Amino acid sequence: MAFSLPPLPYAHNALEPHIDTMTMEIHHGKHHQAYITNLNKALESAPDLASKSLEELLANNCAIVPEAIRTAVRNNAGGHWNHSMFWQIMGPGAGGTPVGSVAQAITGAFGSFDTFKEKFGAAATTRFGSGWAWLIKTASGVEITSTPNQDCPLMEGKFPVMGLDVWEHAYYLKYQNRRPDYIGAWWNTVNWAEVEKRFKAGK
Repeated sequence: MAFSLPPLPYAHNALEPHIDTMTMEIHHGKHHQAYITNLNKALESAPDLASKSLEELLANNCAIVPEAIRTAVRNNAGGHWNHSMFWQIMGPGAGGTPVGSVAQAITGAFGSFDTFKEKFGAAATTRFGSGWAWLIKTASGVEITSTPNQDCPLMEGKFPVMGLDVWEHAYYLKYQNRRPDYIGAWWNTVNWAEVEKRFKAGK
């Protein structure tokens, strides 16, 4: 069955003033939809993969995907998974500090939430070009990493509980080239209850 665009779990204007309405409309309705359209098109030539989940397609750097379409699947399945997660871990009236197990893991790994924010922000700011910053669940706690383009930590067997999109299309209408300003505002949208849920469900 072909992949389809998941609805936003809130209105396009729900994250104002931190993320503007037009950015959300274009980011979700155009950019995310394009990844899905291109993924479905790429998979037309590999009908045996039709029943596979995004996680199965991405596993082991897309090992099950034929080489002829591997780059297309890597980029577009990654884009679909990353964005589907991104919409969920944000919300209106959110922000603040983490809760529960993920809060303990963050404090254990980084000493304090403020230090974590600083290190996560640095990973997002210094990711050259387009990409993502991630909070990954590990066997012993959590770690911060970043990936280029639409690469997803699942490709390397890592479990992301939170990710921040630093492609220019995520912020350029409101913040232009001021990526650090976007990152600073984004913390006000983080749905920590959802991050906690993902942390608890994580492998």
